[in-house]
Amino acid sequence: MSFDNLLDGPPPTLLPTDPAAARLDAGQPPADVAAAFPASSLAWAELAEGALGRGEDIDGYAYARVGYHRGLDALRRNGWKGFGPVPWSHEPNRGFLRCVAALAAAADRIGEMSEAERCRQLLNDCDPTAPIAPTD
Repeated sequence: MSFDNLLDGPPPTLLPTDPAAARLDAGQPPADVAAAFPASSLAWAELAEGALGRGEDIDGYAYARVGYHRGLDALRRNGWKGFGPVPWSHEPNRGFLRCVAALAAAADRIGEMSEAERCRQLLNDCDPTAPIAPTD
């Protein structure tokens, strides 16, 4: 019989491999990949980061918000209860974490400071080692 240490908190949530990753790695445009895999936070993160890099703050915000919500859906389907570790070191988690970082950056740029701070706190709660800047 095994006993879990209840003081350690929930186990890390590890998302399954994102099928969009292979298409993005092959050089397909993120918009095409997002259309083919709309549940992919990774595809939305690519769109958000690209828009923010071009100074398209509202588009970046919108893309990041979609990817953030699609990521929350995936996390919940995989046992996440709204808290607990979502490690950056696990590659499939990075799409969601990148969307959170992009949403924080976009919220900063449009002056939605409470949203930006909430996103930075969520990112820190998920994994304090995760990059804060959406292009890290």
